[in-house]
Amino acid sequence: MGRAPGGGGRVRISLVSEHASPLAVLGEVDAGGQNVHVASLAVALAERGHQVTVHTRRDDPALPETMPFAPGVTVHHVTAGPASVIPKDDLLPYMPTFGAELARFWRTSEPDVVHAHFWMSGLAALAGARDFPGLPVVQTFHALGSVKRRHQGDDDTSPPDRVEYETTIGHSVATTIATCTDEVRELRALGIPAGRLQVVPCGVDVTAFAPAGPVEPRSGRPRLLQVGRLVRRKGADVALRALTSIPDAELVLAGGPPADRLDADPEAQRLRALAASLGLADRFVLLGGVERSRMPALFRSADLVLCPPHYEPFGIVPLEAMACARPVVASAVGGHLDTVAEGRTGRLVPPGDPDALAGAVTALLADPAGRSAFGAAGRRRAEAHYGWDRVAAATEAAYRGVCAPPVPRRISAVRRSRSAATATGATR
Repeated sequence: MGRAPGGGGRVRISLVSEHASPLAVLGEVDAGGQNVHVASLAVALAERGHQVTVHTRRDDPALPETMPFAPGVTVHHVTAGPASVIPKDDLLPYMPTFGAELARFWRTSEPDVVHAHFWMSGLAALAGARDFPGLPVVQTFHALGSVKRRHQGDDDTSPPDRVEYETTIGHSVATTIATCTDEVRELRALGIPAGRLQVVPCGVDVTAFAPAGPVEPRSGRPRLLQVGRLVRRKGADVALRALTSIPDAELVLAGGPPADRLDADPEAQRLRALAASLGLADRFVLLGGVERSRMPALFRSADLVLCPPHYEPFGIVPLEAMACARPVVASAVGGHLDTVAEGRTGRLVPPGDPDALAGAVTALLADPAGRSAFGAAGRRRAEAHYGWDRVAAATEAAYRGVCAPPVPRRISAVRRSRSAATATGATR
């Protein structure tokens, strides 16, 4: 292990994000908050003087092995499996190769600390780090299989051993960084000791997402905005059912594939059919994927931002809304319980309850002064707690806590034998 982070020297940080590339176009099924988190954290750590490499799986044969992303940040495309887009739930068989490729890369460019994002990244990072005694691996799960299984049941497409793997990772890494207090409770339920857990939230770019700036055109109706991937758990159907009790307002939904591909998207088809059956076709606007540079202007155009998922591991959208001084009405789940201050920056309602959602929205639409006060308080809260500079500093402190003095780079025959045996069983 090299210099300890925070000690004044430049630290070499490897962020492992097997499916969520910082280069991905947001809004597709497997591209969302984790991509934003990894990209923004990498840049913020580099701005603190560190050297950051993001390791992500090559999904296009035209991608170079390495490429610059930002000053101090390099993206390393790891060849593990076909160089094509593969659903993240199908990537597990390629993690031993991913780990071996990490080890190969680190032999010539060894990091001081490794930070894995998502459970499969944790498997790959731990496998790659076996030949580097003293190299600490830090884990952020972003989502937990136990939560997904509880809410999705038979619709959960995760590999069957996901929860077991996550438990093993939690006991194997130097520390796990949870993004919210609800996640800590879930990890404790898996038997992970409290001493191996700490909370560092996701962040928001409070410069780009700000109250002042361009505003997307409006229709003249009160605008309710929902932002997120087009997947059922995001609760757009709940928002549509609530809209039946909110006269004159429109629901604008941003997310999913680009607009020219929406007609072929099953979830878009389902939501449009639901809107038509509820008599809301003229008050439901499905934008498709929106360029990230346009998102602040879109947030500023909203009277309220709705975040009604059935469950949410963290949820970056409320932060972006609050940073733009927009009040939020969100499900009382997951990270929303930390980020949305009930009665001060927005309202929290039971998940899956369109009547409760409609009631909270109607009350706020009738109270412009209350919306303004919520928005101003949300902006203050975003700046005080969730700017990426603060998140990066807290993450750096977590790295510092697990760093050890340098150790000899010698691997015993027994250790090599154990590593080889473990690697062969990684996808049992």
